[in-house]
Amino acid sequence: MSMDVERARFNMVEQQIRPWEVLDPKVLDLLLKVRREDYVPDAYKSLAFADLEIPIGLGETMLSPKLEARILQELAINPDDRILEIGTGSGYMTALLASQGAHVYSIDIVDAFTHSAGARLAQHGIRNVTLETGDAARGWDKHGPYDVIVLTGSTPVLAGSFQQSLKAGGRLFAVVGEAPAMEAQLTTCAATGTYGAISLFETVIPALRNAPQRARFVF
Repeated sequence: MSMDVERARFNMVEQQIRPWEVLDPKVLDLLLKVRREDYVPDAYKSLAFADLEIPIGLGETMLSPKLEARILQELAINPDDRILEIGTGSGYMTALLASQGAHVYSIDIVDAFTHSAGARLAQHGIRNVTLETGDAARGWDKHGPYDVIVLTGSTPVLAGSFQQSLKAGGRLFAVVGEAPAMEAQLTTCAATGTYGAISLFETVIPALRNAPQRARFVF
């Protein structure tokens, strides 16, 4: 069995992730090391390495492996980075971030995800995480400022409080817009109050609950 699992993991990296321009050896090594299948619900174990969004219950899903990998590469995480993750979900992305950075503060609006992810992370000896339940779709400056902020769900409008929670040199990844036109964006903080944003690629992922909406004009 484990031989097949390792082959599937290797194939995920070679067939999905590398072709999506993820070539950073640190990221690729991490994906081979952190066991994605341990964070997938039992009913979907056989799909742990498939190129799709796996349901994790309560209408939520895991991001596809190639998107998780691309996010990690774009954020270029350093060992001393303090990281904010909005949307803990299964805890897999939390594990990847914690393996690269100093500490991850991960917030989910669903208490059940906070608890199940916490149990999984503890089981794997990942201790440099703080998991909290709350509505962080408009920001979470409680532990800020941060070196890295990741939104694992999309947002029609990106709340300005996120960039204000970045340290100088900080990076923020978010998927902004509404289906069918969403853009993955990387915002960087050059210095306090000075921000730049670039559009990385187009994608469509489920929205964060309670994400801020665009103003609707009524005539």
